[in-house]
Amino acid sequence: MDILGFRDGQEEIINEILKGRDVLGIMPTGAGKSICYQVPAMMLDGVTIVISPLISLMKDQVDSLNENGIPACFINSSLSENEIAQTFQNIAYGMYQIIYIAPERLESGSFTGLLKNLKVAMVAIDEAHCVSQWGHDFRPSYRMIKEVIDSFAKRPVVASFTATATSIVKDDIIQLLGLDNPYTLITGFDRKNLYFSVQNQTKKFDFIVNYLEKHRSDSGIIYCGTRKTVDSLYEKLSADGFLVSKYHAGMSEKDRTKAQDDFIFEKTDIMIATNAFGMGIDKSNVRFVIHYNMPQDLESYYQEAGRAGRDGDHAECILLFSRSDILTNKFLISRSSDLDHTNAYQKLNEIVDYCNTSKCLRKYILEYFGEKPKFKSCHFCSNCNSSLETTDITQDAQKILSCVKRTHERFGTGIVTDVLKGADTSRIRELGFDKLSTYGIMKEYSKETIKDLIAFLVAEEYLETRGTEYPTLCLNEESNEILFHDKQVLINRKIEKQDKKEKAIKNSKVLDNQDFNSELFEILRKLRKELATEENVPPFVIFADTSLKQMAALYPKTLEEFLQISGVGEFKSEKYGKKFLEVINEFLRKRAS
Repeated sequence: MDILGFRDGQEEIINEILKGRDVLGIMPTGAGKSICYQVPAMMLDGVTIVISPLISLMKDQVDSLNENGIPACFINSSLSENEIAQTFQNIAYGMYQIIYIAPERLESGSFTGLLKNLKVAMVAIDEAHCVSQWGHDFRPSYRMIKEVIDSFAKRPVVASFTATATSIVKDDIIQLLGLDNPYTLITGFDRKNLYFSVQNQTKKFDFIVNYLEKHRSDSGIIYCGTRKTVDSLYEKLSADGFLVSKYHAGMSEKDRTKAQDDFIFEKTDIMIATNAFGMGIDKSNVRFVIHYNMPQDLESYYQEAGRAGRDGDHAECILLFSRSDILTNKFLISRSSDLDHTNAYQKLNEIVDYCNTSKCLRKYILEYFGEKPKFKSCHFCSNCNSSLETTDITQDAQKILSCVKRTHERFGTGIVTDVLKGADTSRIRELGFDKLSTYGIMKEYSKETIKDLIAFLVAEEYLETRGTEYPTLCLNEESNEILFHDKQVLINRKIEKQDKKEKAIKNSKVLDNQDFNSELFEILRKLRKELATEENVPPFVIFADTSLKQMAALYPKTLEEFLQISGVGEFKSEKYGKKFLEVINEFLRKRAS
């Protein structure tokens, strides 16, 4: 990242907008899309309307803009009727340069009527893929945007942005938003500051606890596949003393809002959530994103993982892969009436291939999105820093297949696992399965391990499933080869070398502030938190972690030196400079004495 200049693509898009040309920017999460419309908004003659799908992004960005002296507001369902009326009045008086709205606001006649009385210079559309039914977050209200734009007496510049878009989605964005000969820029999907990792884990909770213990002061997101898993993980981690929030669609709007605010305002360190959380979250200092369960496709995974490291500093993206996740996702797909099942199963296979590949993970992702990276190894992912360990599981496979045969190929993973584990349940006794020769023959294994082994046999087609809603396990020809002809079954596990990983992170010069004083950094974080609490804004709105790290590396002693820090402009220097310089100079005095 260029500390003093623009990131890739930003300057080109800004120049095209200022020329009056429509733009379509396809830029990865964290690439700085908001700058592309915020900078020209301050220079154009008129108001900029920003259409954004989530309340959280609006609030974060409006707080940040106002913090930097740029008059901005938002209108969405989080405001009371009185607050909306006051905002409408302020808009009519011309008090704002940038107005954020939810797409559903375009259905309000009073608001569209207000728009017609404004001099609208630009309409910026964030998460533009939502206009397409082929996008992963389709929103019908986005289809109204073109109609509203066409209703203006003088057509404004239209700037649209998204993080991921296939060729079909890109064409839909141009057509359905009515972009006029747009300047289209695809900056590339590589996030060089993100360390990608796939971990084959049967004891996922133990992994999570160990990881969080080592990253106590870091902020992170843990994504889970179901609401039930979110609730369970939240309860366990809370009981273990971690500061966690949870978020899923089964919670009330009030509870979701509180959980989100607690995370953004750093009252809690960790957000545990389903994919209902995150789109538009502008929290810059997320240091890790862990997927507790495998998502259904790579597009969703890369967008969710990309919420880490938006400040450009190092962050980790970890996918905890268990083959039982494959069966869970197949079940969820089969139950969904909104999906093209053929396409959904294909996308599921693609992310399973990502989890199983021994190739460079970064290269795999980039090639998936149509890029042709020149490197074979990035040396900055778990595959590039791992060795393969091959294990013979033939005996375990024979035990599982034998159990399936003895339960007459009429039951699914749950019952077969209980028999192998030797579970003492009324259902097992009722079926008489506690009398089977396979009852309890794998009692030394956890249920998660047994399910993972079953899923591996299914994925490798040593075992089949029949049915969709309640799939049963069935034998095939490969099963017979294993049972009766001693066919060998091998499983490869990637073992990440921690020394290689640490060396890769140390050698990767993503930022110029790697050698900062950690003690001073924590002192500056405390000051930032105090100021944020006083002003009721998220701490990263005051300064990003990267700014604090540069302060803790360069030790600015004067306001002139303070202005050279990334993220410090005249407005923030005037507002906060003296307080931060006092803390830095006091730290240096104590260290010298």
